[in-house]
Amino acid sequence: MSEQKKERPKVPDGKSRYVVTRQMEANEKGFVGYETIWEPFQKEVEYETPKRP
Repeated sequence: MSEQKKERPKVPDGKSRYVVTRQMEANEKGFVGYETIWEPFQKEVEYETPKRP
């Protein structure tokens, strides 16, 4: 049987509303991973203690 290639084709960045996925470089075993970058869904505000009645 033929041996698998160590090189993988370059894949363009995947973009959606809140996430971007990028292909990482192959390691010495030929494994290609993907980096996922998330955009925040909501804004966080500092908590304030409520006034006492």
